[in-house]
Amino acid sequence: LVWAGLKAKTSYYGFDFWNNLPINNLENSISAELEAAKITENATLLKDRFAPPTAYQRTTLDAKAYGTFLRSLPLKKYGSPVLYFNGAPKLKENIYCSVIDLPIGSQDLHQCADAVMNLWGTYLFSLGKYNEIQFKFLGDNAWHNYAKWLGKRKSTSVLFFKYMQQVWSAANTRSLYGQMKPVNIADAKIGDVLIVTGNPYGHAITLIDECVNPKTGKKLFMLAQSYMPAQETQILVNPNSESLSPWYDLENNNGKIITPEWDFTTKDLRRF
Repeated sequence: LVWAGLKAKTSYYGFDFWNNLPINNLENSISAELEAAKITENATLLKDRFAPPTAYQRTTLDAKAYGTFLRSLPLKKYGSPVLYFNGAPKLKENIYCSVIDLPIGSQDLHQCADAVMNLWGTYLFSLGKYNEIQFKFLGDNAWHNYAKWLGKRKSTSVLFFKYMQQVWSAANTRSLYGQMKPVNIADAKIGDVLIVTGNPYGHAITLIDECVNPKTGKKLFMLAQSYMPAQETQILVNPNSESLSPWYDLENNNGKIITPEWDFTTKDLRRF
């Protein structure tokens, strides 16, 4: 990987963009994780790049299901770094193994809950379900609907992105948490969200794929997040199991779900 004009180190609100990580080390760390994940390097879609572990197979979904949309998300070229909103790369080891190829804009808006809302909103937008695209804002706890926001204007991808930027600036983990319903971890499915509120920050991660062992019924999940400062959505490695990564067993760690940059519990699962 080659990035022209990079400085040795840049910080933003105390976050280190570079971590003094040499580019060749970044390449090696990403390659090692992806080889463990049994990926197809030249695949451009999530479902084609990552294979389920041995003895598992992807669950069957309807063609228009949210899970089908998530599995079909485009990925950036193998080995690409996550980019922050200002174009600087997130050079951190053992966090992500691929980058979802969706625009995030050039403002510090697309953080953790925003990535969750962006995936859900983009899915509904792809189906033309404009009246179902709505999110609660933190300031007024009221629903803000895309169709009403459009008014008499014809929907376009440019207008939808403008709407989502407003959502990202006015909603967060707390408001998102309030509009979602709790789910038992035993009933987890692709598209569900691990989400916690906090003071001052919480975090949110989407269950972006699932597979099942047809003999035992046991499921594994793949996770995706954005973070702070605003950055592209990334598929997380599993820090608990290199051989299983990037798939996660969400029920087999004494009620804890440990991800590279945040720890959850099995009670933190919610659904749109």
